[in-house]
Amino acid sequence: MATHHLDAIDRTLCDALQNNGRIHFNELATVVGLSVPAVSERVRKLEERGIIRGYQANLSPEAFDIDILAFIFVTVDSSTNYKAFIKKSRQHPEIMECHATTGESSHLLKIRTRNTASLEKLLSDIQRWEGVRKTLTNLVLSTHVETLSLPTSAAEVEPSKPAKSKRSAQP
Repeated sequence: MATHHLDAIDRTLCDALQNNGRIHFNELATVVGLSVPAVSERVRKLEERGIIRGYQANLSPEAFDIDILAFIFVTVDSSTNYKAFIKKSRQHPEIMECHATTGESSHLLKIRTRNTASLEKLLSDIQRWEGVRKTLTNLVLSTHVETLSLPTSAAEVEPSKPAKSKRSAQP
């Protein structure tokens, strides 16, 4: 799924849908200068190719009394336990993200939970998972930037190529 398969219209459609997943196709058509059926077909193809992976509402944690946001660094003892760890992470609704990482820990979890008691229970559960040797938890005090939008404009920039060496001929 290389970015060079996305033309300027596809990028514009993706950006518009990232900003408003409920935008109507007639509005998208106006933005990109195509007919509604052409926009509908392009969006369908972007979905089929897995470039657009889905649509969802961005809910306020506060509205659901979810007061704790934390990052949990987890050390899993062996790669033989990674699949089971990831499977358990996917099954737990409070785990929002699970990343394999470099450094001291093998994984980083982003979690949201109701309160410190539910955080303590979650940590206790994770620490009992097979292969988990260590956890380190960082609580978030406040959030200043959080987005699901990808910086699609960064993908448009071609990486610079090293300049060719101009050596003079040696006698």
